[in-house]
Amino acid sequence: MTRVKRGTIAHKKREKLLKKTKGFKWGRKSKERAAKEALLHSQSRAFKGRKEKKRVYRQLWQVQINAAVREEGISYSAFIKKLKDKKVGIDRKMLAEIAKKEPQIFKKIVEFVK
Repeated sequence: MTRVKRGTIAHKKREKLLKKTKGFKWGRKSKERAAKEALLHSQSRAFKGRKEKKRVYRQLWQVQINAAVREEGISYSAFIKKLKDKKVGIDRKMLAEIAKKEPQIFKKIVEFVK
């Protein structure tokens, strides 16, 4: 049986690992063992971050809608309840955008709901 030199495969494996950790601090970008450990942690935190981002944005939209609705003399919870009762299918993201960029249209939505 002929001898198999594994240098190229091992090198490519290392290169691929270090390419993913490019931009990390200290030895985590250049040392294989530290890079592998950093990558394990970063991937799990990235997963959590993607889930968390959805929560954070929803909270932001709620605050923006609440601020706009309070100017019209109604609370956020009452506004959302009335939207559901009238079967208005605009989500919080769109409501926040409308409240920010088109206050006249948002005012009409609030009047329709009242």
